[in-house]
Amino acid sequence: MRTQSTSRVAVVTGGARGIGLAIGEWFLRHDYKVVLLDIESALLDRTVSEIGRPDDVLAVHCDVSDPAQVDRAAEQVIARFGRVDALVNNAGVAIFKPTLETSFAEWRAVMATNLDGAFLCSQAFGALMASNGSGAIVNIASISGLRASTLRIAYGTSKAALIHMTKQYAVELGNVGVRVNAIAPGPVETEMAKLVHSVAIRSDYYDTIPLGRYGSTEEMANVVGFLCSDAASFVNGQVIAVDGGFDAAGVGLPTLRRGKVKA
Repeated sequence: MRTQSTSRVAVVTGGARGIGLAIGEWFLRHDYKVVLLDIESALLDRTVSEIGRPDDVLAVHCDVSDPAQVDRAAEQVIARFGRVDALVNNAGVAIFKPTLETSFAEWRAVMATNLDGAFLCSQAFGALMASNGSGAIVNIASISGLRASTLRIAYGTSKAALIHMTKQYAVELGNVGVRVNAIAPGPVETEMAKLVHSVAIRSDYYDTIPLGRYGSTEEMANVVGFLCSDAASFVNGQVIAVDGGFDAAGVGLPTLRRGKVKA
C-alpha cells in the first residue's frame, strides 16, 4: 500500500558506502526518510542493517545503468514513501588507464554508470519531483571533470559531461521548481582511496592542495545537504568544487606556494 510520508524523502545512488553513505547519514540527521540505491546487494543490506533504522531507510538493489531497474526503483520508492524531495546521483565507477590503452568496452562501462545512470535517475525521480513542483537534484561530479589529468580519459570525460548535464537539467527543471546542482570533489578519504593511493600519490596531493589534506566524506555530504536544503533555494545550475582549493591553485607550484624559494 502506498503511504505518503510527512517527512522529506531523499534518494541516494551508490549509497552503500563512502560518500554516498555519508550523504544518506546527513539526510537522516536532518529528518529525511532515505532511500539508498546500490548495485552491491550484500554490502547494501549490511549497511542498512548497521544503520538500524528500518522505518526511515529503504534499501533498493539497483544497477543505475539499467532503465528497467531504475524504473522499478522509482516504483518502490513511491510505494514506500509516496514522494521524492531530493536525488543525489552519486553512483560511479572509474577505470584509470593510459588513454591509448583504454578499450571501448571500458569507456562504455564508465559512461554507462557515471553518465547514463545519472540521466536515467534524473529522468525517473526528477519527473516525480516536477509533478510536485519542488525538489533538488545534486550530481556528484569530480575535480577530474573540471581539469584534465593522466589516466582519466573515460572517468574525467564522464564527469565533465555530467557537469554540463547538470546545467541542462537546471535550465529546464528550474521552470517547474526543481533545482539541479553538482559538486566536484577533490581527493577524499575513502576506503577505496586508502587502498589505491600510494604514499607518493598522497604526498603529491598534499603538496598540490592548498589546504594540504584530503577531504572527508562528511565534508562532501555537508555541501550536498546544503544544496538540497531551503538555505540554497536560489542556487541552481551551479558546480561547487569541494576540493580544498585544488582547482583554484591551477598549476600551483608547491615549492613557490610554500614560500621556500623566490619566484
